Amino acid sequence: MTFIVGDNCINCKHTDCVEVCPVDCFYEGPNFLVIHPDECIDCALCEPECPIGAIYSEDEIPDGEEAFLELNAELAEVWPNITEMKDAMPEAEKWDGEPNKLEHLER
Repeated sequence: MTFIVGDNCINCKHTDCVEVCPVDCFYEGPNFLVIHPDECIDCALCEPECPIGAIYSEDEIPDGEEAFLELNAELAEVWPNITEMKDAMPEAEKWDGEPNKLEHLER
């Protein structure tokens, strides 16, 4: 089992989750983070650390966000690993809770 980063992370990119990950399975794109499913050990430490609730267990992915399971796996193969906390994106507060942000994902 793995955890995934979902839609609400797009254009927010808080990295509190990265700081607590014992296996460094987060990868960073321009405006989104992903979890590498083969590296995630299902420890669940990251989920409560996300200030915007964008991390889900594989078996609790919200309806309509199922594509993020495959998206996390795909992008984790090409984006660089992130192991230290950084500032969130400048307009993170504005984007928090906006629905259907997938069209804004920068690869």
